[in-house]
Amino acid sequence: MAPIRVGVISDTHCSGIGDLPPELVEGLTHVDLIVHVGDYTGKKLVDDLQGLGEFRGVYGNMDPPAVRTILPEKEVVEVGGKRIGLVHGWGAAAGLQKRALGCFSNVDAVLYGHSHTASSEVIDGVLVFNPGSASGRFPAARKTYGVLLVDEAIEGKIVTIG
Repeated sequence: MAPIRVGVISDTHCSGIGDLPPELVEGLTHVDLIVHVGDYTGKKLVDDLQGLGEFRGVYGNMDPPAVRTILPEKEVVEVGGKRIGLVHGWGAAAGLQKRALGCFSNVDAVLYGHSHTASSEVIDGVLVFNPGSASGRFPAARKTYGVLLVDEAIEGKIVTIG
């Protein structure tokens, strides 16, 4: 059986899918699940992503009440028998990874955003993954998103756009 492909985005800071890089939107049409870990900044983007396919997400610190009323602050989703924690994150970039990890117990991966800096690291057997900023918003050095391959293990890959 082929691995389950999860497209992971964060910190898009845009009003709708038309504001996202076409390469990203195309990439999201080839995954089994789309995950956005916050800072959409508008409900229309949530609706647009739900229209692309199976979708899960959490809200971020920049999201308005229209997004906060339909999405949770954090969530654990099960994908291919693996437990994946979703949270946007908060506060300074220093220590953000550990704060995100500390939100969950008994998970195989934690997906977070907020810093606009892509990273993929295994800490104490848990993949801690930040896809960076899909729109390249400062302080991101470039536009990025992530792809997780969920099989016997979870592998995270950062994809640079453009």
